[in-house]
Amino acid sequence: MAFSTLTPASISDYRLLAQRRLPRQLFDYIDGGSYAEVTLAANRADLLALRLRQRVLRDVSRIDTGVTLLGQPLKLPVALAPIGLAGLMARRGEAQAARAAEHAGIPFCLSTVSICALEEVRQATQAPFWFQLYMLRDRGYVRELLQRAQAAGCGALVFTVDLAVLGARYRDTRNGMNGGLTLAGKLAKAWDTARRAGWLRDVALGGQPLVFGNLAAAVPSARSLVDFKQWVDAQFDASVTWRDLDFVRQHWNGPLILKGVLDAEDARTAADIGASALIVSNHGGRQLDSAPSSIAALPGIVEAVGDRLEILMDGGIRSGQDIAKALALGARAVLIGRPWIWALAARGEIGVTQIFDILARELQVTLALLGVARADRLDQSVLAE
Repeated sequence: MAFSTLTPASISDYRLLAQRRLPRQLFDYIDGGSYAEVTLAANRADLLALRLRQRVLRDVSRIDTGVTLLGQPLKLPVALAPIGLAGLMARRGEAQAARAAEHAGIPFCLSTVSICALEEVRQATQAPFWFQLYMLRDRGYVRELLQRAQAAGCGALVFTVDLAVLGARYRDTRNGMNGGLTLAGKLAKAWDTARRAGWLRDVALGGQPLVFGNLAAAVPSARSLVDFKQWVDAQFDASVTWRDLDFVRQHWNGPLILKGVLDAEDARTAADIGASALIVSNHGGRQLDSAPSSIAALPGIVEAVGDRLEILMDGGIRSGQDIAKALALGARAVLIGRPWIWALAARGEIGVTQIFDILARELQVTLALLGVARADRLDQSVLAE
């Protein structure tokens, strides 16, 4: 039986399905990291290196995987991380993923550089979703985005702070994501894309318009996604400092989450400026290579500010066991990025729903074998020496 006809049992199965369905250029865009991908690998290796303490003869007949995040009860301590270009992986992909998250009672975060605009995702859902913001050079347009997010009823703003400049992502350069392919490269890319009939039919033809929906008004003369990407790349602002948070606060009324914090001193500053929460994150290994893994940075940040704001973590989460390890080290919840985009690419909204089921089952089993009946009671005592 072909692999694509089987029921995926794990997150890694969805990665394989996505790899078979997507053009290589798009798969490498979501799968790769920066430079030598040392931090990308460390996100997984450091999670896997943590050992769990199995306990027996405890009453685990009733397992509760729920937590409370920003005052919202969640059945699973998971949120969907913002991913740019998600709508290139499946038809109107962000809307599909947002619906799946809503049905599961899980927060969904829409990227600034999504294909579906804020308004389209709002029409596709009933529950509030989060919006992720990059601080662009055009502050007037940033103000407009914040007004649109407020009008869409977004429940929280996720401000990404680790993208002063783009990390060097070699896979994107080799595969032409940044342009500059030779004629032979262009032909190879065209052939690879032509072989992905399902993707061509579902996304390239059926998923129009394929432009950055949130930025369409900023680049009205753009004729292609390349035009938008060039505008976006030129808009990343290396001059942004903590003082710019005052601007954000002036135009955003709601919870503010800072994403991309790895240093305890930065975490203290985030608490001082009144952030509601922060996400311990190295941008999925896509920015500063050789930076610490997220799970390695987590305990120090929890120690520094865990009593002042809520701590989340992303980077390398691939299973319910990984979730348990992050919670044991002090995270309130985790964000997943590549897992949901792989599932979306493989099977659309249904795929995203299925990975929620996989993660929930894995977390339930892990809690039971740890002898802990509730996810919100996990602490470092469940980790083996």
